[in-house]
Amino acid sequence: MIIWLIGISGAGKTTIGRKLQAYFNDRKIKNYLLDGDEVRDLFDRDLGYSDAAREANIKRIILGAYLLDRNDIVGIVCNISPLEHLRVLARKKIMGYNEIYLKKDLSISIKNDVKGIYRENAGKTQIAGMDGTFDEPEHPDLILEVDQMTEEETYEAVVHYITAKYGEKY
Repeated sequence: MIIWLIGISGAGKTTIGRKLQAYFNDRKIKNYLLDGDEVRDLFDRDLGYSDAAREANIKRIILGAYLLDRNDIVGIVCNISPLEHLRVLARKKIMGYNEIYLKKDLSISIKNDVKGIYRENAGKTQIAGMDGTFDEPEHPDLILEVDQMTEEETYEAVVHYITAKYGEKY
């Protein structure tokens, strides 16, 4: 299974991803958290943030998730994933693909700006959902309105989705 957490910067993808990783670790279920920033770091940040550069990075992530899925490792992907056609590609190529949209209001993300993404990069590089593309997901498996939920409620909703779909062994 691949749990692919999507949403704009500040939606809580990595936070929820880390909680899911601990959840699977506690159950002795082999898993791996694949974060978009980690992939960028692995390749010495050779890509920028234009739509074309994002597309190249997401294709790298799709390959990683595909390999995890093929080898029965639960993949937890934390990535903005702003381009719908790449989400469609991931769903087509990855048998265990589950798209979970952490829907967050841009103005709240800008106001809170936990990682400083908006404050430090506005006007310097494209930011998905602001001046860069963020296609609203057309077929997510789960949509969570994170502005109206606590971190714990968001996490529990994802776990509920997983156990409802895959059974109590998860």
